[in-house]
Amino acid sequence: MAGRGEREPKSLLARAIALLARRDHSRAELASKLRRRLAETDDPADVDRVLDALERDKLLSDERYAGAVTRARAARFGDARLRFDLKASGVQPDTADRAMAALEATELERARLVWARRFGELPGTPQEWARQARFLQSRGFSGETIRRVLKTLPGDD
Repeated sequence: MAGRGEREPKSLLARAIALLARRDHSRAELASKLRRRLAETDDPADVDRVLDALERDKLLSDERYAGAVTRARAARFGDARLRFDLKASGVQPDTADRAMAALEATELERARLVWARRFGELPGTPQEWARQARFLQSRGFSGETIRRVLKTLPGDD
């Protein structure tokens, strides 16, 4: 029994469920977090067994995670940034492709909304154009999308 102020170590499954209760994780993210917390007596193969059980019980899903990430971040970021974030989280490219395809608004529509919130008026000088373009590029929007946003007012295509 643990002494006062000490807690008994949680099982890997309990740790995984506690992390998933806070937010969805990709399998790779959750595996990394669990492996960092392995006790010396834990078998590293136990992590994979726990993750398999969570996937079997539908508590862990890369599809659900990818969909949640793209929906939550789509209003602020372009396709390149969203794909990068998913790849960095260990989501497979085909899963990322399906999540990206599910986005309702196109990259151009999203870029126009991000631009309008930040700037609201077309650039008047080449320096201002470059500044606005760099901002949109830093958000992961493609060069073609940036050119279209900065060339016309929303709705003029």
